[in-house]
Amino acid sequence: MQTNSRIFDDIARLASGALGTAQGVKTEWDNLLHQRMERMIANMDLVPREEFDAIKAMVVSLSETVEKQQAQIAALEKKVASPRKAATPRKSKASTKSDS
Repeated sequence: MQTNSRIFDDIARLASGALGTAQGVKTEWDNLLHQRMERMIANMDLVPREEFDAIKAMVVSLSETVEKQQAQIAALEKKVASPRKAATPRKSKASTKSDS
């Protein structure tokens, strides 16, 4: 019986060693893949998220400012256009009949 027990002990040690080796290989593979992905992303020259968010906020702010300014320009154009219409003299019907 001791022989069987010893064989089982050896198989258990071998299995735990193989499992440890497999975990080590997985860890190394994950590290290698992570490094390759970081290198590839660095070579792509992508914008960091913080910069993207900052520029996005600036664009939204500028967009709102432009909309406000367009509304102000439209209001000023209406103001300028309305006195011109009132300032142009209209011919009355009486004056056109007397000229004939």
